[in-house]
Amino acid sequence: MTQLVVLPVLLPLLGAGLCLVLGRSARAQRIVSVAVLTAVVATASVLLYRADTQGPQALTVAGWGPEIGITLVADRLSALMLLVSSVVTLAVLLYSFGQGIVEYGRDTPLSVFHPTYLVLSAGVSNAFLSADLFNLFVGFEVLLAASYVLITLGGTEARIRAGTVYIVVSLLSSVIFLIAIACIYAAVGTVNFAQLSQRLGDLDPAVAHVLQLLLLTVFCIKAAVFPLSAWLPDSYPTAPAPVTAVFAGLLTKVGVYAIVRTQTLLFPDDSLRPLLLTMAILTMAVGILGAVAQTDIKRILSFTLVSHIGYMLLGVALGSELALSGAVYYIAHHITVQTALFLLAGLVEYRTGTTNLDRLGGLARSAPILAVAFFVPAMNLAGIPPFSGFLGKVALGRAGIEAGDWLAVTAVVASVAVSLLTLYAVAKVWNRAFWQPVDDDLAQSVVDDGSDVWSHGALHGGGDVSTRTQQTSSWARVAEEQRLPLGMGLPTLGLVVASVALTVFAGPLFRVTDAAADELLQRTPYVQAVLGGDR
Repeated sequence: MTQLVVLPVLLPLLGAGLCLVLGRSARAQRIVSVAVLTAVVATASVLLYRADTQGPQALTVAGWGPEIGITLVADRLSALMLLVSSVVTLAVLLYSFGQGIVEYGRDTPLSVFHPTYLVLSAGVSNAFLSADLFNLFVGFEVLLAASYVLITLGGTEARIRAGTVYIVVSLLSSVIFLIAIACIYAAVGTVNFAQLSQRLGDLDPAVAHVLQLLLLTVFCIKAAVFPLSAWLPDSYPTAPAPVTAVFAGLLTKVGVYAIVRTQTLLFPDDSLRPLLLTMAILTMAVGILGAVAQTDIKRILSFTLVSHIGYMLLGVALGSELALSGAVYYIAHHITVQTALFLLAGLVEYRTGTTNLDRLGGLARSAPILAVAFFVPAMNLAGIPPFSGFLGKVALGRAGIEAGDWLAVTAVVASVAVSLLTLYAVAKVWNRAFWQPVDDDLAQSVVDDGSDVWSHGALHGGGDVSTRTQQTSSWARVAEEQRLPLGMGLPTLGLVVASVALTVFAGPLFRVTDAAADELLQRTPYVQAVLGGDR
């Protein structure tokens, strides 16, 4: 049964190849993509069950030894991340079907979307399951290569500009990653995680710290940890809605996962604890201050994404079992909630043609289901009890108080303040986009200008812009007439329900994250699975 470990990587790659062959049939591509990702969800569920009941599941590909072979491992941490990410990836794919050509335009070659999306899924799965640094590098490069295509879909000037920044930053981090891998191999003669955990302790502490800082720099860039996070808010909001959602939900969390894995397995000492705590505090603070200053929903969510990476880094910095358990739970929570919020932002844009708060209003009356659907994950993100965001923050706060030192307590105080500011930011979105009445004078000026909602009107099936302008006197009336496609609404509501389920089933989930944290701190189960696994 250990052969199941390779399926989350292999199936999407095979599906991508099949989608390329079926490029002339959009229906066939959809069937293949859904079937593949459904199989990945099922496989991830089995792997999580086996990892929880039988210990880490390891497979060394082709029977080579761990020194030179490719080893994939599904322990509780990686299997949980794999399950949550595959569920989110499937939901976003279904959402993209409902969106159709609205986001991309009629002239965009959509045949490239499905194979690229599946390659992205394979890269994410490979990164979560990798048991050596070089294969982790390969996983990052696979998902990044796919993301370069997805972030520039449509070829607009804004997307190309944002994509260029994203690519340059990603390539820089990849170069640093390769340098780090070369230095580590030169120092200890291996890049296998299990062997590294045994050999890095024998190095001179100064050398070990340099290697640790190199890896931490790479993963902090990918996770958007301050001060290496400036690239994210300008890159994500310009992409198509499904792409923005899956990027926000998954890509930064792969970087966080790599930090958790390497800091606990390879560098278990707490010599960099003050640095990590300081970075966690600054990431939370700078991110949320940026969110408060924004007037566009996507940019607000992008800055809150940066801010809440700080909570996860806080758990890693504290390093206790409670802190790591809280961090793992918070990663699962944030993947689900943040993806749902970006999909909801896409629905707002689909309905009104804009996500600018200065041009929105009245959606609670004209789209009550959308309003409620946005309210639930927004409160969850802010950490309002009894939602999962509150539970994760309580676990991290308890861990910080138990640590007792002034920097840890400062981080807890900062996390509370950031939570309140997050509530302010999402409340501002709710009030201005959903609750307050629309400004008819501003709406009419936008209508007369032919921008925003009208630029999307023809693609929505709404007919000629000038005709529709004559048929309405206000934005609010048009918003009432613009119905949301069921194909976009149902996957979004599914993720909203999943975010609530994280609260309902918090007890069993915390049992898994507690066991995962204990496994991370022990290190022995992982090492034994890799070095004594199936060859």
